[in-house]
Amino acid sequence: MYHYLSAPPADADIYRRDLSVSPESFAAHLDRLQSEGYTTVSLYAVIDALQRGAPLPDKPIVITFDDGYRDNYANAFPLLRARNMSATIFVVTDFIDEQRPEYLTWDMAREMLHAGISIESHGRNHFSLAGQDDDYLVWQALGSLETIEYELGVRPRFVSYPAGEYDQRTIDIFHSANYWAGLTTQQGASLNSAQPFELPRIRVRGDATPDDLIRLLSLDW
Repeated sequence: MYHYLSAPPADADIYRRDLSVSPESFAAHLDRLQSEGYTTVSLYAVIDALQRGAPLPDKPIVITFDDGYRDNYANAFPLLRARNMSATIFVVTDFIDEQRPEYLTWDMAREMLHAGISIESHGRNHFSLAGQDDDYLVWQALGSLETIEYELGVRPRFVSYPAGEYDQRTIDIFHSANYWAGLTTQQGASLNSAQPFELPRIRVRGDATPDDLIRLLSLDW
């Protein structure tokens, strides 16, 4: 799980530094993944494998980005495309609609989608999805889904819970809105078909080396 794909500004706080991976580091991560035999796959392929037994390549990996920052397009996208690797970007739809300069535009998202990058939901406004009533959760689930479908012509099937905050009501509402799975911020690399709305991920911190990444992927989660 990545966030920013750029060097943090000089005055960045500890959180921004932790969430920022430089393009040079990301390129090194991708090269190491390929040299170790990993193959990027989509979340759609993972769900097909978990629920229907569809085959996956040896050492499959899903690369995800949360929030949909513009540097995902400027810096990550060219590096992925040059290596014929895929990724999934979870976007905050209101931020794109508001044309916030730090975030993707719909044209950028559309270009990446056509090149094999999946665009999925991170909610409408990055507010917590835990402890909320049904109306609010429906507004988040359907609002982000309908916006992505309108702008990109594809219906998102996956949600990444903002800040990893969710509860059983969140799961129930997103499931009823025809989402297929939810991604958490819980650390882990093993997927469980019995809990598709609580899929774990590995957070890639700003100072993570290629060795760190391979070590995390090799742990018995």
